[in-house]
Amino acid sequence: MRKLLTGMFATIVFFSVSILPPKIIHTATAQQKPVPPYAKFGTLAMEKTHEKYPNAKIIDYLHIGRITGSQSSTEKFKLWLKDNSKEFGVFVNIEFNNETGKVTNITFKETSR
Repeated sequence: MRKLLTGMFATIVFFSVSILPPKIIHTATAQQKPVPPYAKFGTLAMEKTHEKYPNAKIIDYLHIGRITGSQSSTEKFKLWLKDNSKEFGVFVNIEFNNETGKVTNITFKETSR
């Protein structure tokens, strides 16, 4: 009798396992985006803009591009600021030495657009 019950139990377990749908395990992997080469200059542009306009909040940021020269290059940014009720843009150009990466000049130009 015991063999019969053990056999029936094994059959029931097998049958119940075989009718269940297979478990599908979904795994999500986060892909880290590479840090763009202009990132450190973007941080510097925001820091220097905040120093120049300490009462304004930076509400938007755009990397315009890089102009590459033989000795130096320039990263160009546009930041949008809000100072009380006034909003305005600031073009920030950061010139740096191509070999050393050392910043040689930073310029600011305000715009209403």
